[in-house]
Amino acid sequence: MADSKHNTGGREAKYHLAGWFLFILCALFFIASSLKNRDTLALIGSVVFLVACLYFIVPLIRPEKKAAGDTQQKDDL
Repeated sequence: MADSKHNTGGREAKYHLAGWFLFILCALFFIASSLKNRDTLALIGSVVFLVACLYFIVPLIRPEKKAAGDTQQKDDL
């Protein structure tokens, strides 16, 4: 049963990661569109959106390592 929980968590993480990459792709298209239309406000918003997506994707790519004596999970906090 522990293996199925771990497998489900891994699958869920892959879906989350794929979703964030799609958001990044959208942000890049928004940036390209705003550059083409010379829309400064849309460009600023698109860049902020891209940075926010990258900020949220970091924990999925580089999860925090638990301390050796830490037995409590982050979700319990």
